[in-house]
Amino acid sequence: MIWIGNHVSTSKGYAAMGAHELELGGNTFAFFPRNPRGGRSKTPAPEDVQALKDLMAMHNFGPLVVHGAYTMNVCAAKPEVRANSREMLRDDLIRQQALPGNFYNFHPGSHVGQGPETGVELVASALVAIVGEVEEATGRPLANTVLLETMAGKGTEIGRSFEELQAIIDGVAADGGQDMATKLGVCLDTCHIWDGGYNVKKELDGVLRVFDEVIGLSRLQAIHLNDSKNPCGSHKDRHEKLGMGELGADALQAVVQHPLLQDRPFILETPNNDAGYAEEIALVRSWMR
Repeated sequence: MIWIGNHVSTSKGYAAMGAHELELGGNTFAFFPRNPRGGRSKTPAPEDVQALKDLMAMHNFGPLVVHGAYTMNVCAAKPEVRANSREMLRDDLIRQQALPGNFYNFHPGSHVGQGPETGVELVASALVAIVGEVEEATGRPLANTVLLETMAGKGTEIGRSFEELQAIIDGVAADGGQDMATKLGVCLDTCHIWDGGYNVKKELDGVLRVFDEVIGLSRLQAIHLNDSKNPCGSHKDRHEKLGMGELGADALQAVVQHPLLQDRPFILETPNNDAGYAEEIALVRSWMR
């Protein structure tokens, strides 16, 4: 069995997201708790959240992968941008306490000329502070694992290498303790690591070995399954439909089938409509037969 799904809109509520994913053939999904470009977030009704939980249990859904807004940049050079980003992250995590046992994934951000070391330090310190604030505000431990996404390395992005992601985790452990660091994981994006220079087409075993040596496969909690419009190492981050890009169907099938990547949610972020996602979900399921 595989957990496979795609991004779903929150416009009709939480239970409607689950029902829509079922129609597409999926058994997990991702969603933005606010507009992907930022803006305010609406608190879902408790009965709507419970209806989604009931639907997920009835249909054996895997963990969900909630996605932070693209505009969130907790390591920005401008203090006002950092403050607004931290507020978005804090607000999202507080709301997601109502959906325990899932994942909250976000892009670490861009250091905007401050240097990667400063960017890493700012992300780590923000996570330590915000997780503490969420737990204090809700009166209970963080209910979801926070995932750092692997990035393509365009511009001044943080997270362009496994080492940079591990540096964030190390910073959280240093500032917040090892228990705080256990609340963190990684979402591996196939397009991003390919564009970032990790050749998963020719060296999938080797890439996973490096990931395990640097971060540890136990922290790899979710996968964004995407093809890429660009060659390996391009640092451009342009997603393509499965099998129609530079990675190709064979390489992506190898990712889906790899024994070290089982029992994790796979989320499609390909340029598709509902019909296209339904086709790709069926394709991925056929790879597992």
